[in-house]
Amino acid sequence: MKYFSTILFILFTHIVLAQEAATITGSVTDDSNSPVPFASVYIVDLNMGTAADANGHFSIENVPYGTWQLTASALGYTILTQTITSKEPILNGVNFQLTHNNELDQVEVFGNRNDHPDKIESITRLPLKPYEQIQSISVLSEKLIENQGALSIAEATKNVPGVYTFATYGNKRESMSSRGFRGIPILKNGVRIHSDFRGVGILTDMQGVDNIQVLKGNASITQGVATDLGSPGGIINIVTKTPKYTSGGSVSLRGNSFGQVRPTFDVYGPLNKEKNIAFRLNGALERADSFRDMVEKESFYFNPSFEWEINEKTTVTLELDHYYDSRTPDLGTVNLGENDVNAIYDLPHSQFLGFENDRSITQNTTYAIRMDRELSDKLTLKGAFYSSSLKLDDKGASLGNAIEENEVKLYNTRQRSYSTSTRNDNNSVLQFDLIGDDIYTGSIKHTFQVGFDYRSSRFSTTSQSAGVVDTINVYQNIENRLPDVSLGEASVNGGKTNSLGFVAQDVISWNTWLKTFLGARFSSTETLSEVENTRSDAFNPLGGIIISPIKNINIFASYTNSSYPRTASRLGSNGEELGNERYDQLETGLKTTWLNDRLRFNLTLYKINNKNINLPVYDETWANILYYQKGGNDQRQGVEVEITGRPLENLELIGGYAYIDAQYKDHTSFVYGSAPLNTPKHTFNAYANYTFRSNTLEGLTVGAGAYYTGERPINDWSSGPVTHQGIVPNQQPFNVEAYTLVNFQAQYKFDKNWSVQFLLNNVFDKIGYNAYRTSYINQTDPRSFAGVLHYKF
Repeated sequence: MKYFSTILFILFTHIVLAQEAATITGSVTDDSNSPVPFASVYIVDLNMGTAADANGHFSIENVPYGTWQLTASALGYTILTQTITSKEPILNGVNFQLTHNNELDQVEVFGNRNDHPDKIESITRLPLKPYEQIQSISVLSEKLIENQGALSIAEATKNVPGVYTFATYGNKRESMSSRGFRGIPILKNGVRIHSDFRGVGILTDMQGVDNIQVLKGNASITQGVATDLGSPGGIINIVTKTPKYTSGGSVSLRGNSFGQVRPTFDVYGPLNKEKNIAFRLNGALERADSFRDMVEKESFYFNPSFEWEINEKTTVTLELDHYYDSRTPDLGTVNLGENDVNAIYDLPHSQFLGFENDRSITQNTTYAIRMDRELSDKLTLKGAFYSSSLKLDDKGASLGNAIEENEVKLYNTRQRSYSTSTRNDNNSVLQFDLIGDDIYTGSIKHTFQVGFDYRSSRFSTTSQSAGVVDTINVYQNIENRLPDVSLGEASVNGGKTNSLGFVAQDVISWNTWLKTFLGARFSSTETLSEVENTRSDAFNPLGGIIISPIKNINIFASYTNSSYPRTASRLGSNGEELGNERYDQLETGLKTTWLNDRLRFNLTLYKINNKNINLPVYDETWANILYYQKGGNDQRQGVEVEITGRPLENLELIGGYAYIDAQYKDHTSFVYGSAPLNTPKHTFNAYANYTFRSNTLEGLTVGAGAYYTGERPINDWSSGPVTHQGIVPNQQPFNVEAYTLVNFQAQYKFDKNWSVQFLLNNVFDKIGYNAYRTSYINQTDPRSFAGVLHYKF
């Protein structure tokens, strides 16, 4: 009995001692009482800690009773330590107020020092850092865009390896490509703006951009079928700025070569004493000429947003983003030779091949309503409704093929036509996700997502043509006044698409060095037309693994596939529908962090095959399609290398290289082994930014970047049929030459409010070309200078 009582006493003592642990909760703010998101809070002696959430709140569980030193730290703030005593199960109200110790801002390309770049979960659907994902993710910060003076999507995304301009269509769109896929989708706040499946691109203003996210790999699964957001080549998501709970803002005035004048403003702050309602207003005006005579643009941008923290668990954000752009489209130049000879004419800047009243007008408005609700410390419900409207109004000239006289082609002489077109797009997405973080089943940790999305797309187009108006000679003075013309009958087109998707993902952490990713998406897409409606269903699995042999290295591999329903209704030899095409994607590589997460090196290898294509079968003349058949193999494979970070406190680096091997391995229309148009084998980017800390040069920052785009075919190489404009059957198209652009920036801060910036783009005045088949051959901008005056308050 005595021994039994002793055992009970020991067990009771262990139970009591086991219960003597506390949960410490509190918040981290700055000296303006604004939250410091994702700050680190830790107890060194116990090797315990956590990261604050986006609102600066933190919670540390199972802290033994006693007196401890609790420390809070964040990039750009002075580390703060305070003594706490835990003697009750819950210790609330442990608050830190950190002060700025420098003005260093983040410049991130691969990932972000913040755990979750704003709105990235609208794409990945998982609450993971980019470093923890099994796909290639690059995040271009607002500070990087400002440092480089980027004013376009192409200027910003050139910092991401393997992302390059596909075409500009007369400098009136920005169509971007990646991994050999033309025109990858460009989203704004998670919703596609232009629903054209060819990816002809959009225009937007950089003033309201918080960050730009470039996702590759398995993004196709979480976002849908290959004709929508799930491009196998990747997607570009433009994230707009959102409110801050501290008062501030900035104004700037930029003047540039070619008559550019650009004032901007950005104002933000709380709207009430409790500081749980905040606003932000962004705007920009721009008026600019061009290096080419008669080409000009005017634009207006406005971006208001509001956020309400209803309580500690619920936040609602409202956003509006409006952009208006009116510009002169530029036909560019012509090729003075056959399709297999690179004889691009260096057209004088005084020559304009269009008409003086040619105009391209873009109006784009996006809306967003987002809601985050913490159901518990482990579960979060996220809901969002995104909507976008796009109106395009194009009026302008176009050029035909070379004139032939006496069986001799006069490549400098072209027929000039005139046409008008309009397009209205309305896209919307309703999305809900239930997210679980740090959910345990025994010793196994889960981070999961279950959700659905409903997407709606409506578009209508009109076009009219006056046919051939005149004939011009690019060597001679050109008449730019449009003669009286009569437009033909209007052609009207349109379409409607609704899609419903269900997504589930689970990231399983088996131990400290092994994680597995499992997921699946079911998509149901309905296309509505005047004649009949078609429906296509797709089930797409996802699988992946991450191995961490040491703390700062993640080795990953993944497989996923995506469906392409656009040609699913094509008929085979027996009149049967052939169904969806499919892309299979394999990706592997490693992600590393060094110098306490200040420097990152990443290597990615990928292989993407489309072996289930609905290919046309032609008659002997190659002019008529008899039927379609399953088969073929379009393959993209390559390597991407990235390095980015801050190896020194005042030195920022970004570097990248991409090798792209894109081939039509087996196709009924194109030569085996040929590359898709506008696909370079090599791209390279390098950027460095240095801030002087010495007394003599303090306040001065200098930066420079070099960007290489390799040679690429101007068109597809046809094995017989003429599938697109400018194709000559069985004739290998010429390669557009490679080019390298070098840019330089310098900024001087007079004090915490005033600064001046100098920009020199294309330092060595090297001219390259971006072409779309033979319709548009547009040169890159020549050397230009800009000065920017900033005032922050």
